[in-house]
Order: sequence, then C-alpha cells, then structure tokens
Amino acid sequence: MIPISRAIAIAVESRPSASRAGSAIPVYNSEPLLTFGERLTRLVVREHLLQDGVDAMGDQDMIAAFLLLAAQASPDAALSRRVERVLERSPVIDGHNDLAWEIRELHDAKVEAVDLSVDTARLPNPLQTDIPRLRKGHVGGQFWSVYIPADAPRAVEMTLEEIDIVRRLVAANPAAFELATTAADIRRIEKSGRIASLIGVEGGHQIDGRLSVLRQYRALGVAYMTLTHGKSLNWADSSTDAPRTNGLSDFGRQVVAEMNRIGMIVDVSHVSDATMAAALAATKAPVIASHSSARAIADAPRNISDDLLRAIGANGGVVMVNFYPSFLSSEWRAWDVARSAYAKSVGVPANVYGAKSPAPLVAWDAAHPEPRVTAATVADHVEHTAKIAGRDHVGIGGDFDGIQGTGPIGLKGVDGYPLLFAELARRGWSDGDLAKLSGGNVLRVMERVEAVAKGMAGMPPFDATDVASR
Repeated sequence: MIPISRAIAIAVESRPSASRAGSAIPVYNSEPLLTFGERLTRLVVREHLLQDGVDAMGDQDMIAAFLLLAAQASPDAALSRRVERVLERSPVIDGHNDLAWEIRELHDAKVEAVDLSVDTARLPNPLQTDIPRLRKGHVGGQFWSVYIPADAPRAVEMTLEEIDIVRRLVAANPAAFELATTAADIRRIEKSGRIASLIGVEGGHQIDGRLSVLRQYRALGVAYMTLTHGKSLNWADSSTDAPRTNGLSDFGRQVVAEMNRIGMIVDVSHVSDATMAAALAATKAPVIASHSSARAIADAPRNISDDLLRAIGANGGVVMVNFYPSFLSSEWRAWDVARSAYAKSVGVPANVYGAKSPAPLVAWDAAHPEPRVTAATVADHVEHTAKIAGRDHVGIGGDFDGIQGTGPIGLKGVDGYPLLFAELARRGWSDGDLAKLSGGNVLRVMERVEAVAKGMAGMPPFDATDVASR
C-alpha cells in the first residue's frame, strides 16, 4: 500500500493551479479542480483496490478519519467553505436560462408533469435545471428566458405561451419559486429562502413591431428584452446576421426610450456591435448583456469587444458571462463547427453531445476528442470583462438549457456555480467582489433602471408601430 506520507506529497504536487487562457490545467487522474482531500482519498482508495486482500476494518476507519481531517484542513476545503459563505449571503442571480423552451420542446409544454424537485438530468429528455441543483448552486434569482425562434410565426402568441410556462412553473413550485419584477422583490424573496423568478423576452421580433405589445409584456412581469436574437430586424441588427439598419432605426430608438420609461431593462446580448453602440447612446438607464462573453478571449460574433465592454462599464451596466463552450473557447468552437459539418454529411443531428449522440458522432468524438473547457476558462472571461469594464460591471448568465446540454467540465448544470467562484477566489478575488459578481451588480442595475422609470413617470407612452416589422 502507498505510504500516507507519499500520498500526501503526491496530492499536494497534483493540486490544480489557477490558469489563464491557453494554458494547461494541471489535474490528477484526468479530474480537474479536485480538492486536496479528494485527491488524497483517490490515491489511497486506489492503492487499497490494488491489494490482494482487504485490510481490517480498523485500518479502513483510521484512514477514513485521517482523510477527513486532511480534507478539512486543506486550503481547497477552506476556500470552498469561504465561497459557500459568500454565496449564502449573496446568492447567484443568473441572467439567462432557457428552461421554459425546453419544457415546451422536450416535454410538450406539460409544465406540471415535469417534476423539478428531482434530478432532471436523469430524465429521458434531460434538463440542466431543477430545484435541488439550483439550491446546490446557491441560486437566489433567475431570469427565465421566454425565447422563441427568430423566424417563428405568431410571435406574440407564442411569447404569451412562453410567459405562461414560466408563470406555471413558478406556481407549481411555490416553496421554491416566487415571481419578482424589482430589485426589492429579489431581496425579499431571497431572504425567505426561495428563488426569485424573473422573465426576459429574448428578441425584439417578439413585439411584432408594436410598442403596445412591449408595454403589455411589462405588465405581465417581463423584466428585460433582448433587442434582437439571431436575425436582424427592420429596426435593429443581430450579431449573427447581415445588418439592416447599421445601428438602430428611429423606431429602434423609440423602443429603447419606451423600455426606459416603463422600467424594462435593455438587454444587448445577441446584437451587432453597431446596434450595441447605438443602444448605449440612446438609453437613459444602464443596460445588461444577459448572456455574453469576452471576444478578446474567444473570437465569436456573439461575444463583446473590448471597446464595447468599456462602454457598458461607462454606462453603469453589467455583462453577464455565458457558459456555452462555443462562446468560451475558440478551440471548442472550431471543434464544434467540424463536428456539425460531419453530422450534416452523414445526415444526423449535431445538437446532441456525449453518450446519447448518434452512433456516427460517437465514433467521430472518439477520434476527435472534445477540447477541455473548465471553470478556469469561464474565469478567464470573467476576469477579462472585469479588467476592461470594471468589477462593478460583470455578472453571471449561464444560458443553461439553451446550450444543448453542454457546458464546461463541472458546470453542465445550475449546480456548478460554486466551482467558478472557487476558481476566482483562488485567483485573489475578495469576498466583496465575488458578491458583486454573484448578484450585487445586477441588483444595482435594476435599481437604477427603476429610478430612471420613476423619473419618467409623468411622460405619456410612446405611440409607435413599425409596419415593416409586421
């Protein structure tokens, strides 16, 4: 059997260190971010299994007790406890989750039939979100997206159906969720031990060119609207489509003004650089990017350039970092493009990953290993955003249940947030800065948006329709 002293030495030597973009992530036995106690446990248990016989129970008990003490005394365990304390005081407020669409598409919109009180990763059509994992991830507030496809017919009707799904999932789980529309609501609901549930419309196509629809969404509890999704509109451009306005049209500026007036947050994820700059010039209130990452770290059109990160910081807004590997890693993005091309060539869907992939993709994956994306990769984006925009202007927008079940290692569900916070704490982030990241920054934005709306309360509604959008 391996001597305890040698096990300790190996465990210490194999401790993961903080990494930066492009650097290797030290691991032991191909497992990232293991604590000292976990590495030590694996070493000793492995050696036990290699023996011809099994030691006496007394020896096992003695080793187990020693490992427990070692884990409790380790720096990683102390850091984990520190992160737990931070997130207990300042829970995560995540900017974007697509559970409502997944319930619609994968579970026939049968909201009450989806039991969110159990591990939904084990369902035949698995999800990345459920109540136990939200609790484990220390989520205190969630913006639920009411996404519909950018080219969907009946956009307003379908959006109302999505809003209904969110309201029903909250009503079906009253011990866990409560609807929120203000920063004060979030604080009150968090103190009650429940998860504040907010609604975000994911694309300006969902108002069908009518500000009257925008106002009714707000009346139904919608907290933000993303100006575009994947297609450019007559009044605003998408980052993933050809431009039609090269910024904002007159109607687009009226949309921003009306959002300011009614206290709806302007969300600039998905939009083109020109539209983002125009929105920042037009708005009287801070904006959010509900689920976007840093283009300097991973060159994807959906990510945000340094100039615009700086502008969002100057605006007082918040960039909420996305966990989709395609937006986190250029290497993963290239791998996924090649994988998708192969899937198309053999006539199978490309949006399934892992063991449940079609057989040709399982074989392709074996020959082309998936690039590693970890909590350290996400931390690189958080740190870069904080460096350019400021630590007051970064948040979390995981995009879970909108990323085909993917995610960084250990962050493939809503339980994984503490891994990111532990990585940032390891890099020297203070408790105060971690609390800003988890929710403090977006709460500040919400309060400012509310204050701007209060100041515009005497103004009549903007009465405008964009006929070309209908």
